[in-house]
Amino acid sequence: MDPECSQLLPALCAVLADPRQPVADDTCLEKLLDWFKTITEAGSSLQLLQENPCLVELLCHVLKPQGLSARVLSFSLHLAGVFAAQESCFQYLQQAELLPGLFGEAGPLGQAAWSAPTVRSGWIQGLRSLAQHPSALPFLADCGTLDTIFSLQGDSSLFVASAAGQLLVHILGLSLQGPAEGPPSPQACDWPVCAQKIVGHIEGSLRSMATPQVTQALNVLTTTFGHCHGPWMQVLWERLSPLVACLLQEDPLPAAHSLVDLLLSVARSPVLSSSDCGLWETLAQTLRRLSPAQAGPLALGILKLQDCPQALRAQAFGVLLQPLACVLTAADQAPGPPGLPEGTTGDSVTVDTLLSSKSACAGLLCQTLAHLELLQPLPQRPSPWPQAPLLGAAVTILRFCNGSAAPASDVGGRLCAILAGCVRVQRAALDFLGALAQETGPQELVTQVSAVLLEYLRSPDSSPTVLKKAFQATLRWLLSSPRAPGCCDLDPDTQLFLRELLPVLRKRLCSPCWEVRDSGLEFLTQVTRHWGGQAGFRHALLASEVPELAEQLLRDPESYVRASAVTAVGQLSSQGLHATAASPEQLGGQKESLLAELLHVLSTDSEGFPRRAAMQVFTEWLRDRHADVAEDTEQFVARVLQAASRDLDWEVRAQGLELALVFLAQTLGQPSARCPYAVAAPQATPPGPLAQALRALSRVRLFEFAFRALFDCDRPVAQKSCDLLLFLRAQATPSGGLQEAEGSPDVVPVEAALQRWRAGEQGEPLGDLEPEAVLAVLRSLDLEGLRGALAESSDHVEKSPQSLLQDMLATVGVRGENQADCY
Repeated sequence: MDPECSQLLPALCAVLADPRQPVADDTCLEKLLDWFKTITEAGSSLQLLQENPCLVELLCHVLKPQGLSARVLSFSLHLAGVFAAQESCFQYLQQAELLPGLFGEAGPLGQAAWSAPTVRSGWIQGLRSLAQHPSALPFLADCGTLDTIFSLQGDSSLFVASAAGQLLVHILGLSLQGPAEGPPSPQACDWPVCAQKIVGHIEGSLRSMATPQVTQALNVLTTTFGHCHGPWMQVLWERLSPLVACLLQEDPLPAAHSLVDLLLSVARSPVLSSSDCGLWETLAQTLRRLSPAQAGPLALGILKLQDCPQALRAQAFGVLLQPLACVLTAADQAPGPPGLPEGTTGDSVTVDTLLSSKSACAGLLCQTLAHLELLQPLPQRPSPWPQAPLLGAAVTILRFCNGSAAPASDVGGRLCAILAGCVRVQRAALDFLGALAQETGPQELVTQVSAVLLEYLRSPDSSPTVLKKAFQATLRWLLSSPRAPGCCDLDPDTQLFLRELLPVLRKRLCSPCWEVRDSGLEFLTQVTRHWGGQAGFRHALLASEVPELAEQLLRDPESYVRASAVTAVGQLSSQGLHATAASPEQLGGQKESLLAELLHVLSTDSEGFPRRAAMQVFTEWLRDRHADVAEDTEQFVARVLQAASRDLDWEVRAQGLELALVFLAQTLGQPSARCPYAVAAPQATPPGPLAQALRALSRVRLFEFAFRALFDCDRPVAQKSCDLLLFLRAQATPSGGLQEAEGSPDVVPVEAALQRWRAGEQGEPLGDLEPEAVLAVLRSLDLEGLRGALAESSDHVEKSPQSLLQDMLATVGVRGENQADCY
């Protein structure tokens, strides 16, 4: 510990021990605790206490009734555990009779402050820190600590209850770290006392069949098998698995969700998954015992396992598919669900769940669809994958929801009534339908998919969120559509679908609901990005009036829509698909009009989202050498940087620096802007072209923009400017031609401007700068140091331990030699 901190520590401990003094806030106490943890990790806790007896005095105040506030008491308990984590310090505190007083029955447990959750939490955290060595185990076993932890598992504070369970897991793991020659004895009487007590408590909780106690026991075991992988795990499971199996005989089944978590945790354990411990039989029995909603997560977990008996995988997949089997059966005239794996049927329990209520039906279907969506891309998914029946089930569910299905049974009619207009199920089914687009299916089913998507996109009853999902699913199916053989264009079925889709998109872009207009523009942007070069798509889009509508939405009253419109028309223009007139002369005028329109958005829009979108479009145009930009690149860059430099939104200014970096790389002849600290440094530009490039950069006012941004009040902008200038210096510095020019460049105006900007003043524009002056300024700036300073946290100067102690003392008017820092 620093001498300055040692001098301040007695006064701080006196303040903390005095209940009459204002209590430091939790943040200061947490920082103080972190500091002590750092000290003890680097050195001896015992030496720290011996050199600073005020710390022991502070801990002694915990033993006094009404001695400390709840927050300081919690801090002190945690601090004692941090010190006692080292065995030598543990023995020292034990000999001083401090530990029993702090953590035993005679300690805070009997004080009024124990009613505060923060004190109970500090007590648990202190014990968690203390229990790091075998010497702690007899203390934990003898002072009644374990009984208190058992009771805290049911604490009213969820944080305290969770921490108590985690502490039991830690103590159990510590106590069963037996000798390296083998696992602990199967006989419980041979186990350490702490392990006997914890396992005995778990056994008692499982035998009680009371849901709260069973849940607590199962949660402790779940965490134990998830985090501990010692050889004793198999012995522990062999002892407890009969009690877990007994839970399956109860009706109703207690703590079903916790039981599922435990069984999956055991199945994932590397020690148990490969052993013959009856686990697979228990999992199979549990699948049969659970309700459909409870069995779904277990079935998914089983199917995610790398090593699992094939029969159990087939059973789990059948359980997962049961709700969809019921749906297919309800909609199909033929007996049994078509195309599903053999043995998959919609049993009566699942049917009863689906028909019991709207919430139960929606919950089960949404869970099933989400689980199958997660399973679909995994390499260990069941094979063969029933793509066709899954497509049919998704389409059927969507038609049940919008009322277009023709139910073939009484169950189907009741499902139609239950699911009618259910937005939750519609969203889940559309997500699943989009996920199934990764693979193909029978053409008849693909046609049904296209039809149901068009139904939802056309329907006036589709909510904005459902329409967004429908657009997303449509995009995924369009992008997965096959190409015609021997042709790079779209296949006839896709072109037919587009001709039906684009009028729907045109209608949605005119919707009175801004969310719908926004979703339509996002869809247009994505499909254009992927298909802009396809002749069939280009012809259909240009004939649809959609580009004109997108351009009109640049003036939409909603800022989100304007931002999406900027992105959409930018993408359309990049592909040559923006709104055009008939003649070439008018065509050129339209191009200039679009550029002017986006510049107007950048300069005048009152919201940040459209301006950010405009900057991103301009950066992409410059990077791709867009035709409008190529006509006069310098004028384009100058106008954009001028607008960006005045913007109050830091993201716009940062994007302006990204555009400046692209222009810089292009002007210097580099294929891309690279980090100057890359393993292979970029090649320097020859002196002649370098001078010309620097003059071009000066003409567009890039240097002024970058130098001013170097002192921007928003750190990301300053960091980006620093990166840009470092890149430029890396390009120019190895070149000796300009450095050898006669005379010294006039850098006084630049340095004066930098001083003003550093002070937060605006100052006059720099004007055109000579290349020599630019390079001289770049060499004089400590860009590496600035970059390091920008990478520091905002309180890096004031977060020292000495500053922390001074600030805590300042809250009660006790100051050291220096004034308190504000942070």
